[in-house]
Amino acid sequence: MFQAFYPKEYVDSTYGIDFEGLYRRGFRGILFDVDNTLVPHGAPATAQSVELFQRLHEMGFATCLISNNKEPRVRPFADAMETPFVYKADKPSRRGYEEGMLRMGTDKTNTLFVGDQLFTDVWGANRTGMYSILTKPIDPHEEIQIVLKRYLEKIVLFFYKRREAKK
Repeated sequence: MFQAFYPKEYVDSTYGIDFEGLYRRGFRGILFDVDNTLVPHGAPATAQSVELFQRLHEMGFATCLISNNKEPRVRPFADAMETPFVYKADKPSRRGYEEGMLRMGTDKTNTLFVGDQLFTDVWGANRTGMYSILTKPIDPHEEIQIVLKRYLEKIVLFFYKRREAKK
C-alpha cells in the first residue's frame, strides 16, 4: 500500500553508509539532500560533511546536492563540498533528480539518492526510478510542517519495517 514511499535502504546516518560497497555494485553518482541528511537544518557545512565528499570524490563518485531550498542556502554549502547543486528542486518532482544526474553525467541506473524524508526525498527518487536510501534525521528539532509529516512517516515506516523483517 505504501510501497511507493519505501526506500531501498534505511540507515541511522549518512555517515554510516557503506559507500565503498555501493561503488563496487556499480553506482557512480550520488544525489544528496542537505538539511537533516548531511547537517542539522540550516547549519553550514561541517568538517565531517566536507571530509565525506572528499572521500567520495577520491573513490570516483560524482556528487550533487538537490534541495527544495533557495540558492542562498544551497550554494555556500555546495561550494564547501566542491559539488554541483540543484536548488528549488521541487522534490518529489522528477525534475530536480534528473537535473542532478545531468550535472553529474550519470543516469538512474548508476545513481543513488540519500535523504531524510519519505514524502519528498525517497518518493521523488523512487518516482525517478533510482536507488533510494533513507537516513534518520540528524536533528529532531524541525519546522512545524516537517514535524507534521514525520507523524505520517512513522506510519509508513511501521509497515516498511514489518515488511523488511519478513524478508
